[in-house]
Amino acid sequence: MNILHYWRALSGIVGRELLRFLHQRERFVSALVRPLVWLFVFAAGFRAALGIAISPPYETYILYEVYITPGLIGMIQLFNGMQSSLSMVYDREMGSMRMLMVCPLPRWFLLSSKLIAGTAVSVLQAYAFLGIAWLDDIQAPPVGYLWILPALLLSGMMLGALGLLLSSFIRQLENFAGVMNFVIFPVFFMSTALYPLWKIKESSELLYILAEYNPFSQAVELIRFALYGQLNLQALLFTAGAFILFMAAAIFGYNPSKGMMVRKGGGD
Repeated sequence: MNILHYWRALSGIVGRELLRFLHQRERFVSALVRPLVWLFVFAAGFRAALGIAISPPYETYILYEVYITPGLIGMIQLFNGMQSSLSMVYDREMGSMRMLMVCPLPRWFLLSSKLIAGTAVSVLQAYAFLGIAWLDDIQAPPVGYLWILPALLLSGMMLGALGLLLSSFIRQLENFAGVMNFVIFPVFFMSTALYPLWKIKESSELLYILAEYNPFSQAVELIRFALYGQLNLQALLFTAGAFILFMAAAIFGYNPSKGMMVRKGGGD
């Protein structure tokens, strides 16, 4: 096997996922509806209750809508990561995953290609959301729209790897919805996506600890600082570490001789 075989496999997997995304327009719309509802409907109520929130990059007071925009971008990537893992379970039931996994290329490379494909879709969704927010005068510095790209790639890979890990445990499609809700809602609400960490600490010390060490919180903070042209080194290291951990566990889970596949009755 040479590099050309790897490139063909990567381009084929990514291209298939992008085509699937383009043909499923309702998936694109639904990915944007959730964060837009939070931005334009719920944010008004939260702003009335909280007044104004502190922006960590500048340590100044800003509108609540501006504060939660990075958190809602994280929501898009979180749901996309779960949606990608749902498609993995679906492909396994339909048999197409079996065709992919019998490819002579290493399984870790095939899983990484699926992860890259899902991340590319989430980045497109995130920029579409930023464009809509910009039209509503919720804007970041121009350089932030470039700085945020590496942050989106890393956070998307981390959340996608979490989805891959979950899909290695789930064998039946009908069981996935419950697992998604069990993961998504605690991860999202116990984070800094909607409230500053100092505000969470005022209400509950336990919730503060859970939010601080929540990988999703760190991904959101990485996006939040990048959107304002700054680097949060702690969030970067934490998100990268979580990605490596989740990805290693997912690769192990998809190993037909060692991981969850052998416990579930064989590989695909």
